[in-house]
Amino acid sequence: MSATCAACGVAVIPGYVRCPRCGAQLAGAPQRRLVATPAGGTAIARRGVPVVPIVLGLAALAGVIAAVVLFGADEPAATAEPEPVAGEATPAPRTPAAADDEEPPGTASAPTGAPDPSVPAGHLRRALTRERLWGTVELSGTRVDVRSGACDDPAMGPVIDAAASPLREAGLTRLRCLEQSGRVVFERDL
Repeated sequence: MSATCAACGVAVIPGYVRCPRCGAQLAGAPQRRLVATPAGGTAIARRGVPVVPIVLGLAALAGVIAAVVLFGADEPAATAEPEPVAGEATPAPRTPAAADDEEPPGTASAPTGAPDPSVPAGHLRRALTRERLWGTVELSGTRVDVRSGACDDPAMGPVIDAAASPLREAGLTRLRCLEQSGRVVFERDL
């Protein structure tokens, strides 16, 4: 059963609302009603706080802070007190009250005993960090234990050679380099 277009007389298959030839409304076709529908697609406005950009921003900030803490200043700040040289007497910090009561230069007493072994051990630890050999330095009696995953690294020898004299002057006699597992890689006299 087909319908005929009233405007142009063309036979139209059932189901068409408009004539395919002239576009006129067909008789008996349901009329279109205008229904209010909400806008769709990208026209919907989002409300609320943009969580994803805030979380990504905080994660980036945390990464920058972590990088500064982990890889930040290997050297002490320029405003820090200079580190004492082994075998050299270190002056006491000046305070305004002590400035008037100071002894004249040349009357300072000589240092008693050997220097503190933790000072050259700290220098060795910082030297290992500067060379990216990442290790810890522990004192055990007259022995120094360097625990590092880079004991086999060729750069380890020159770093230890440079630190040997101050360590020897502090009363330390042996140095061991251990892997993180505790296996001794090498041991030598200072």
